[in-house]
Amino acid sequence: MKMVTNKAIRWAARLGLAVLVVFITAVSCDQLNTGPYTIKAFFMDPNPCWNNMQDDVGKFLTEKTGITIEAEFVVGDAVQKINLIAASGQYPDIISPKGEAGVLVKAGALIDLEPLIEKYAPNIKKVIGNQMNRLRYSAEDPKIYILPTVDAVNHIYYDTDAFFKLQMAALKEQGYPLVKTLDDFERVIAEYVKAHPKTEDGKPTIGLSLLADDWRFVISVTNPAFWATGLHDDGEWYIDRKTFEAKPHHFRPEEREYFRWLNHMNDIGLLDKESFIQKYDQYLSKIASGRVVGLIDANWEIQDAINSLKAAGKFDKIYGRFGVVLKEGIKSAWNAPTGFRGGYGIGITTSCKDPVRVIKFLDYLASEEGQILINWGIEGKHYVVQNGKRVIPQDVMNLKINDNNTFRKTTGIGNYWLSLRYGDGVKDPTGNYYTTNFPEQILETYTPLEKEALAKYGVNYWGDLLPKASEFEPIPWAAAWSIPTPPDSELNQFWNVEQDVCRKYIPKAIMAKPSEFDAIYDEFLRELEKATAKFNKLMTALVQDRMRLWGYLK
Repeated sequence: MKMVTNKAIRWAARLGLAVLVVFITAVSCDQLNTGPYTIKAFFMDPNPCWNNMQDDVGKFLTEKTGITIEAEFVVGDAVQKINLIAASGQYPDIISPKGEAGVLVKAGALIDLEPLIEKYAPNIKKVIGNQMNRLRYSAEDPKIYILPTVDAVNHIYYDTDAFFKLQMAALKEQGYPLVKTLDDFERVIAEYVKAHPKTEDGKPTIGLSLLADDWRFVISVTNPAFWATGLHDDGEWYIDRKTFEAKPHHFRPEEREYFRWLNHMNDIGLLDKESFIQKYDQYLSKIASGRVVGLIDANWEIQDAINSLKAAGKFDKIYGRFGVVLKEGIKSAWNAPTGFRGGYGIGITTSCKDPVRVIKFLDYLASEEGQILINWGIEGKHYVVQNGKRVIPQDVMNLKINDNNTFRKTTGIGNYWLSLRYGDGVKDPTGNYYTTNFPEQILETYTPLEKEALAKYGVNYWGDLLPKASEFEPIPWAAAWSIPTPPDSELNQFWNVEQDVCRKYIPKAIMAKPSEFDAIYDEFLRELEKATAKFNKLMTALVQDRMRLWGYLK
């Protein structure tokens, strides 16, 4: 409690003790609101590094704010779980529903965050700046139900998560060849498998493995079709840049050629025969064994396997990252500028007993102190300040690079991105970056073999191998996948309908004889058109609605 001032005592003498009690309550409410408080949370993504806030950052947060997070992470069908939560009427205090926020909005499960932000969250307002419209649900319902956490504000891509990945051993053995097209990518894999048909433990070397387990099918199997053909990530959609009309991206002729290439890889024996039947843990186990030469996947999806390789000292089995395209003349659009996309994040539910307490906690995470904490950790333990610059000690850096799972579990760094935050490249008032992903620091995370490879390629970062953001026109709708679907829209059926067709026909086309590929792909497109045509106008309306909300269309 704040000390009662002489001014307060004089007021009490004039107005009486009752007024003094009210005055003390008013000036002290923030202090009285920092006792122990548990936030129950549900997240649609798993987090194997969550340590029940018994990590260094978690303990600091609890000591600083009084908050303990009791977290539940999805097991099984995430969409079904969100629907069950919505139907139950009993919600956790905060929830991260990814693309299923509309289900919760329809159920009346989420509160409007704007009044709380305006009154109690100056740091969140500072981070978002003049982009508040990008937090709003829609033009028709402009409330703020979700505080975006996946996307960061004013983010600069220094490095890359380019999906086409090749083992360092293969690259080194072949003199670090340029890898720009699918032909280049295939050549590296083929030559290495020919030279090393079996691994050190006698198991067959796998040329290229894909992951088709559940929703991950789109990450490793279908999304790369648009990456390889010059599109940025609009989820399952292609948005025409002139008409802003939406249609599933698989109808583009270029993507047929991408899947034809996968069919070819299967035909010549370089595609893992278990690609469409293996489970996620089996896939990670193969990667962690060092057997898989090529991957087409996101870093975050394979990170546990990469961490295992590093922990085992198998640095030649980790992967170089390339923006591979179908053929010369196509630009990999990984860096196409979207601006702040909003979208996936955290909502506070109507079951929360103290939403003011929760928003203040989220606001602390968005503060300068909070952002430094969640990105850098604790001064003196996870970083030091030398000549005015934050520096990560070598022992901490070694753990971060070589055993990231242990690093996250023990330090908590990376476990508390629960609020708006600045992206890579943004500096705090001291001139230091808020995040640890900036040019000099990224170099520190590279292994000696990666540095050797990049030197051979004449660049400093994997991201230097891709076209720059300045080479692309800004995307005014940001990303179609980040647009929330209205709760009563028929579009809520699109994902299941579209995926039923894609998961039936795309593996069939890839695994078929080359002579059968076109017939199967033609049938696929006919069935996809029949199943999804009714959704195109609905998605087009959502895209254009967002552009009006953001001021790009009248």
